[in-house]
Amino acid sequence: MTIKQLSIFIENQSGSLKRVLGMIQKAHIQIIACTIADTAEYGLFRIICSEPVRACRELKSAGVAVAISDVFAIELDNQPGGAANVVGLFSDAGISIAYMYAFLLDGRGIMVFKTSQVEEAVGVIRRSNLHCISESELPLNA
Repeated sequence: MTIKQLSIFIENQSGSLKRVLGMIQKAHIQIIACTIADTAEYGLFRIICSEPVRACRELKSAGVAVAISDVFAIELDNQPGGAANVVGLFSDAGISIAYMYAFLLDGRGIMVFKTSQVEEAVGVIRRSNLHCISESELPLNA
């Protein structure tokens, strides 16, 4: 019901992101979605990619600080308020969302989020008949 996401710590300086992206490119791994959050000293580059385990291994071997984690990727209704409706389901159930971001996949809105209340989130997903994107639905390398 979850997919793998990489969280990559990069220095907040020119060239750091280029270096990490170059490593992923050289490994022929497709980035499907990404987001960056920053602090004064470093950035947190989160990615969904075609081969997360291999990408993690490649980056670690190059000395990059990276972690792999499970996140939910929920398909949204293609209408205004789709994300608000889904977030509302989790909020009404008392589930905290640590972070979220969204992207388009084959014309479908996908909301990625992380919560520490995994079992409760699975219950909401099942009761609400939400569709979670599986790793097999993600595009493979071109």
